[in-house]
Amino acid sequence: MSFTSDKRIEALRTHCTESADVKQRMVDECGDAILEAADLVADTFSSGGKLLLCGNGGSAADCQHMAAEFTSRLTMDFARPGLPAIALTCDTSFLTAYSNDFDFSGVFARQVQALGRAGDVCLGISTSGNSRNVIAAFEEAHSLGMKTIGLTGSGGKIKDLATVAVAVPSTRTQYVQEAHLAIEHVICYIVERAIYGEHGLSEYGVAA
Repeated sequence: MSFTSDKRIEALRTHCTESADVKQRMVDECGDAILEAADLVADTFSSGGKLLLCGNGGSAADCQHMAAEFTSRLTMDFARPGLPAIALTCDTSFLTAYSNDFDFSGVFARQVQALGRAGDVCLGISTSGNSRNVIAAFEEAHSLGMKTIGLTGSGGKIKDLATVAVAVPSTRTQYVQEAHLAIEHVICYIVERAIYGEHGLSEYGVAA
């Protein structure tokens, strides 16, 4: 049976409407936690610390996206220097070596142990809230005196482990991921202005 035009339009409408509803509930239920997470990152950067990010699959892509926005920029109209954010999902040589020699559940914890210091923050993204390698990274971070931020869905263990947990009120992976991207953008936006003021630093210029 073919997927008719009407069914495709209905699928589009349903997905966008339900995703928007999740985001609205996220604002209502998670707003305070999102602001707390942004304040924690801003305080960390202001104190000379760095942000380490970890997650799997689509969440790994989010880690790289968010790290890029901090080290490069979020928008073209806000000038500032780069901020120290590192996605622990990018080094394929390390990820494959460690997984081959040890176990994939430790790929983030090992990097936290090697790169993290007290005063840094580890931000872990897991739609299920149960990613074993993110949980291990949080445990290692806490042992080093680091704080942690968890971006999750409505279930899982991570929200109980994180210093600050943003638990999107949904169990649908795609809606949680779409909400996470919005959260990541908002955190970047707030952190920039917390550190560099409402208008940024003119001496860094605006790229053409």
